Amino acid sequence: MTKAVSGFSKLSKEEKINWIAETHFSNPEEAIKTIKKYWNSDADLQKLHDEFIENTISNFYLPLGVAPNFLINGKNYTIPMAIEESSVVAAASKAAKFWANRGGFKATVLNSEKIGQVHFIYKGKKENLEEFFKTIKPKFFTETQSITKNMQKRGGGILDIELRDKTFDLENYYQLHATFETKDSMGANFINSCLEQFAKTLKQEALQFELFSEDEKNIQVVMSILSNYVPNCIVRVEVSCPISELKEDKHISQEEFAEKFVRAVNIAEIEPFRAVTHNKGIMNGIDAVVLATGNDFRAVEAGVHAYASRNGKYTSLSHAKTENGMFSFWMEIPLALGTVGGLTNLHPLVKVAMEMLGNPSAHELMQIVAVAGLAQNFAALRSLTTTGIQQGHMKMHLMNILNQFEATEEERKKVVNHFEKNTVSHSAVVDYLDALRK
Repeated sequence: MTKAVSGFSKLSKEEKINWIAETHFSNPEEAIKTIKKYWNSDADLQKLHDEFIENTISNFYLPLGVAPNFLINGKNYTIPMAIEESSVVAAASKAAKFWANRGGFKATVLNSEKIGQVHFIYKGKKENLEEFFKTIKPKFFTETQSITKNMQKRGGGILDIELRDKTFDLENYYQLHATFETKDSMGANFINSCLEQFAKTLKQEALQFELFSEDEKNIQVVMSILSNYVPNCIVRVEVSCPISELKEDKHISQEEFAEKFVRAVNIAEIEPFRAVTHNKGIMNGIDAVVLATGNDFRAVEAGVHAYASRNGKYTSLSHAKTENGMFSFWMEIPLALGTVGGLTNLHPLVKVAMEMLGNPSAHELMQIVAVAGLAQNFAALRSLTTTGIQQGHMKMHLMNILNQFEATEEERKKVVNHFEKNTVSHSAVVDYLDALRK
């Protein structure tokens, strides 16, 4: 068992690495060598990375790929994607090319409200609290003016504040439920600063409200925090074409492909076990672009999956239909993203990704990210309903297997040639490598 360490955060970077290597590894020198191998040779750039988080010892790299040929609202994009999973970038690129020849993707931001809440306990008469809220509501706006001034200049700010009674769920529990517009900023720090001021105002004004008894004046604020559930920060993305243009596979007609595709989506709409994997495929595309553009993919994931469960059952985020000879595939998804602040202004590769996209506004980035998700979902469903998911995925995974077993260039060529006509599996590749080496 590893012994606890005292004052770890105060150690230098070298001291931290030495302690970790000596405490956790059978070969400390090899561990140190691996950790330092991923340091950036540019000392200033490494210092920048070191200061993103605490207790930094090295950099953890993900491949940054690009998916070209995305036609979105009549404009061409090359989309950056940071992801480690084989076939995701290739699949997105293939879907982009397919739909670029059929009118491209249409995307619309339906709303961009974000939400924050002050959670508090009030032990008193509900009608007194309601009267108190009506009286002090204007003060929530006036007492946050120093915080909201710059956001208001950009067209954002606090949209509304409601008092919500949650006592049916938890005794004496109420909320201030606030909605915000944060324009090109993700807005987490802005929202949380506003909420903390709301909490101060709430407590201070309660002490002076004449309708409150002494007990009622003692409002207990539990916490003030933004929500990553953003059901009113929605982007819609869609593709459509005549069924006759779904020339997909010589072994399947356009009509059969459309029917199987729609049926596959229908299954994800009613079967949670399938819906989770279906939506994970969507998030393969979304997370990769969110990460590449310096946004918070954990917040996006949490909000998206909550949205998929909003009607009491986890279901598909995407939908499809055939009607009057037309095939349609679409999705509405919550995405709270920013293009200013945070890593977007600090991480050099995030700056590259943003410039690659034409330095989009937050609304435009929402559209791009949603399109990447729908493209990825289309590619996965296309494989599932035609050749099967493993054929393409395992061929892309082949290089990972060869790297794992340190195949030489000559071995690689022979393996790739062999599996052009044979099914790829981990065991089959290992067996063929063994046979070559014998």
